[in-house]
Amino acid sequence: MADTEDFEALLRQYDREHPTPAKATPQAGDHVRGTIISIDAERAFVDLGGKVEGSIDIAELTDAEGTLKVAEGDSIEAVVISNDERTGTLLLGTGTQRHVHDTGELEEAFRSGLPVEGLVSAVTKGGLEVQVAGLRAFCPASQADIRFVEDLEPFVGQHLSFRVTRIEGGRRPNVVLSRRAVLEEERAAQAEAIRARLEPGAVLPGVVTSLKDFGAFVDLGGVEGMIHVSELAYGRVKHPQDLLSVGQAVEVAVLRIEKSDNPRHPQRIALSLRALAANPWQQAGERYAAGARVRGTVTRLQPFGAFVELEPGLEGLVHISELGAGRRITHPREVLNEGDTVEVTVLGVDTEKQRISLSLDADVADAAEMPAAPREEPRAEPGVGTFGELLRQEMEKRGKKK
Repeated sequence: MADTEDFEALLRQYDREHPTPAKATPQAGDHVRGTIISIDAERAFVDLGGKVEGSIDIAELTDAEGTLKVAEGDSIEAVVISNDERTGTLLLGTGTQRHVHDTGELEEAFRSGLPVEGLVSAVTKGGLEVQVAGLRAFCPASQADIRFVEDLEPFVGQHLSFRVTRIEGGRRPNVVLSRRAVLEEERAAQAEAIRARLEPGAVLPGVVTSLKDFGAFVDLGGVEGMIHVSELAYGRVKHPQDLLSVGQAVEVAVLRIEKSDNPRHPQRIALSLRALAANPWQQAGERYAAGARVRGTVTRLQPFGAFVELEPGLEGLVHISELGAGRRITHPREVLNEGDTVEVTVLGVDTEKQRISLSLDADVADAAEMPAAPREEPRAEPGVGTFGELLRQEMEKRGKKK
């Protein structure tokens, strides 16, 4: 018995000398993890450990159809919105958006930097009118999206997430919101995930953000890359707008990633649409047999001949010697113009060098299909032989004269 009492005394002494530090109560803005212990009609209650309990609005745990996404016993990650010092219960949110019910909760969201949900009710001069926590708030046009939006009407009637950037006044305060701040934070998180997947050869979805003479810019999800005009297609593209439009969803291949001196864009990312398309040269030899008559469009005229596009990405050359149909010409422009539709004969295809030889002469098609006639050696005329034979004959003539 004495041994037991001595042991307990030692434990008490150790506890006095090595007290367990009290776990600090999470504060507004802190990320926490806990277990859902009960759910009622309005809130779910979460055990955060250390005798700390939190509650979260049911609306933040339901999907667009109103179906509850969690159950009792589930583990959940949340953000602390405020602390009820009277009850010791923490008010939690998912961190994506939050339903606020009064001015006090709105002010708490402003202090903690957490987003709130608001209903866009109208377009006003310079921006949007938003209903949040029973108040009429204002979102400037420059803060409605990441990029400036000319027409704000499509936002009306939508429930969107906003960051409270200013709240002033008393009972009916002036509230200024920013949707752009929320979107930029989401893009920053997306960008980190995208950069982890960025490597030459990767295939990623994206959205066209702008078109220039030299190419198209594509948003990959917080990271922007560029498709040079030469990488849009195998065929000749005069301007990216001939194939793409702003806002169009595309799938692109990453060609290369280079460091940049621009702090806003630390990486230059080269993209390609052409790399994901079928190469027309792979089957060109089968589709364009020698002697075949095909139609094409004249794309360029050079002093040595004319280039004819047979299909997108597949051009052949009509050499100047094959343009006159037996008539001598000095420049292709004497018989052709760029944009002309012509019928040509295929002379040959070299898929390795990606070259197709063509002729404008229709008669060449028949010649190309006919087997070549055997070449006959020229026959010697009678009485004509070798130099030695001629010399012998001449000596015989002189001998007879003597």
